[in-house]
Amino acid sequence: MRDVAREARVSVKTVSRVHNGDAHVTAETRQRVQEAIGRLGYVPNALATTFREGRSRVMGVVVPSIEDPYFASIVHHVDRTAALHGMLTIVAGTGADPAEERERVEALLSRRLSGLVLAPVSEEQSYLRPWSASTPLVVVDRLPTRLAADSFTTDDAGGAAVLTEHLLGHGHRRIAFLGDTHRLSTTAERLTGYQQALSQAGAVVRPELVAMADSTPGGVDGAIDDLLALDDPPTAVVSSNARCTQALAPRIRSLGLAVVSFGDFPLADSLVPSVTVLDQQPRLVGELAAARVIERQAHPRRRFRRRTTVPSVLIERDSCRPAGPRHPR
Repeated sequence: MRDVAREARVSVKTVSRVHNGDAHVTAETRQRVQEAIGRLGYVPNALATTFREGRSRVMGVVVPSIEDPYFASIVHHVDRTAALHGMLTIVAGTGADPAEERERVEALLSRRLSGLVLAPVSEEQSYLRPWSASTPLVVVDRLPTRLAADSFTTDDAGGAAVLTEHLLGHGHRRIAFLGDTHRLSTTAERLTGYQQALSQAGAVVRPELVAMADSTPGGVDGAIDDLLALDDPPTAVVSSNARCTQALAPRIRSLGLAVVSFGDFPLADSLVPSVTVLDQQPRLVGELAAARVIERQAHPRRRFRRRTTVPSVLIERDSCRPAGPRHPR
């Protein structure tokens, strides 16, 4: 900036005012500074700004998978909300590895972020305590454990109960549950909600109708084949996440099973049959999470509600009714 000021025959403060769009700089001075910037190839040094202000205008977002429709939508809307406030986002994926989560998160926080939005896979997040006093931390998808942080989550048990009750309302009694792992609290809570809904309706809770498989097409195919091979197979299935439902999508038409999905996903309404889903509103989750980071940064002493449950919305389509050769309409 000193070089630009010398070239344009103005003060360093004037260069800064031009760069920041100050309307009180005369047109002639502005043009002279801009021409000097062009000749010298000057660009602002964001790292220097970080040193001066103590933190960068960057928000971190860490999710298990950026390919998962739910997390991809959260990332997108965190980014759009941050952009409205002049902030950039840095995104990292962790898979299902708690060690990688900690490594990625600590690497980001060491860069003096303005805040962090985290969808954790770790059992507890006490490793974040050293940063919690100085950096706004917001947890999504799961409640934080051993950490005081804002959270925006879904009612997992209640949502799974809604899907199960919806199938019960269509006359199904042999309803299967398709998930990917008991280890994640989200899946465990959804399984609990499914079982409670069956019990309250007087339907038999059958352990053999609970299928856990990795969310790849091969894993889901194997789990579904095992269910269909039972002596008394299910007539319907609650898929506990959009990844499993997407893996199941190529077979939905031929299975003859009613299918409902915890989580919406692209083209769910275009499949044949279109898929009934519980929309977790990831757009709203992302917007609220990013807004809370910005609010915490601007008002560090203000009291906010720590835990917020974002309402889910049942979207009924065709797949909640049986279709295909096994159960003709």
